[in-house]
This record gives sequence, C-alpha cells and structure tokens, in this order.
Amino acid sequence: MTGARFGQHFLINHSLAQKEIDYAQLGPTDVVLEIGPGHGILTKLLAQRVKQVIAVEIDHTLVEELRECVPENVALIHADILKLDLTTLPRYTKIVANLPFQISSEITFKLLETSFNAAVLMYQYDFAARMIAPPGSKQYSRLSVGIYYKTFCSIKQRVSRGNFFPPPQVDAAIVEVLPRSVAPFQIMDESLFFEVCKHLFSHRRKKIGTTIATQYKIREGVPFGNQRVEQLTPEEIGVISDFIFTAKKRA
Repeated sequence: MTGARFGQHFLINHSLAQKEIDYAQLGPTDVVLEIGPGHGILTKLLAQRVKQVIAVEIDHTLVEELRECVPENVALIHADILKLDLTTLPRYTKIVANLPFQISSEITFKLLETSFNAAVLMYQYDFAARMIAPPGSKQYSRLSVGIYYKTFCSIKQRVSRGNFFPPPQVDAAIVEVLPRSVAPFQIMDESLFFEVCKHLFSHRRKKIGTTIATQYKIREGVPFGNQRVEQLTPEEIGVISDFIFTAKKRA
C-alpha cells in the first residue's frame, strides 16, 4: 500500500482530525507545517482555517494525489522531513501533523530546534507517555528531559488504533507541545547538557559516577555519583552538566 513502506498509518476519522485543529486554536493568519499529509484528511481541514499549509510528504505517489485535490493555499513539498532544512521553508507559526510513528524521536528533536508557537501532533501512545514521563518512572528518558526543558507538553487524548488504516499495533495520542519562552532552570552550556543526557540515558543502569568517568575522565566529586539517571530530575542532571563544564574549564 502507498505510504506503508514509510511507516505511515493514515487517519481515517474526520472528527479526530477536526479535534486536532481545535486543539491547535488556529486562526486566519497562521501558517501551518504539516508533516506526512498522506491522503489529505487533515490537510484539507487545515486549509479552511489558516493562511497557508506547508505540507511535507516523502511519498511521490501521495504528492501527486494531493496535487489533484488540495486548495491553492497548500504548498506541497516532496521531501524527507528528516533531511529537509526547515529554515528554507516559509516561516510557520504552528505545526499540526499525524507523524509517521517510526520517525517520532528524530523529528521531535529536530522540531525542538526550530521556532514555532505551538504544535499539535499525533504520536504512538507509548512515545507520548515517554514525552511527559516523570523521574523514577520506567518511561523516563532523554526525551522526557528534553521535552521538559524546551516545552510545556501534555497529552490531550488517547486515540484508538482503529482510527487508522492500516491500523497500527498500538494506540496513538494527540499531544500538545508549547515551546517555553524561558527555560525552567539555568545551565552553563546547553549543548553539553544534552550531550550529558544522551550519555547518561545510554547507560541508564550504570551509576552516574561510572558513566562520567568513562565519558569525561572525571572521577572525583561528581554530583549524584552513586545514583542512576532515572532517579534524577532534569535540574539535577543540569547540576552534573555544570560540574563537568566547570571541571573542563579548569583542566
């Protein structure tokens, strides 16, 4: 089936598409980025509410299909969103999309590096749960920390797998992502903070001190050195990052 090789599960419930639009609180001046428009169920509804829709679709066959049925205020772009330089697109204010589940992590981290006012996105439910997972939970991850640091994030509703074709093996969720204007805590080096997060969660069963010694050759005085990363708040990971930053400057 068209789109299947790209991991796409097409939403077939129009009322859910309308709910996504309602959650996004769209207005006539908005320019919306849509990723993976598929057969256009969401695209056509978006076009009725906003100034312009920028729809990025990887499947050439779907792009040709959409060209025959979408309004003039839809700009169709045939591209792989993961390879596309988003700064080359027209300035968009919001993102509304039913994301292909298999690229959820990559595209989320990519979007967080861009500027937008709000996003309403459809994810696999388990992935959405990881986005908002608190410290100490099984779902808590590097993703949870990054989402907390960059945004206010909430699950708006769970969506049954029966609302898609072909149906996925899991349920989905509509998620609202609102970028923070100010970070929830201060760190000395943001890129180092995210690098430290990546290392710690890649070795989540190891003690903090062991991982920091391996990655940064720092063996003395590491904050929370005898703990494991799943027990630490994002702020405490920030303390570790600042400790490494200061130690590297002194070296």
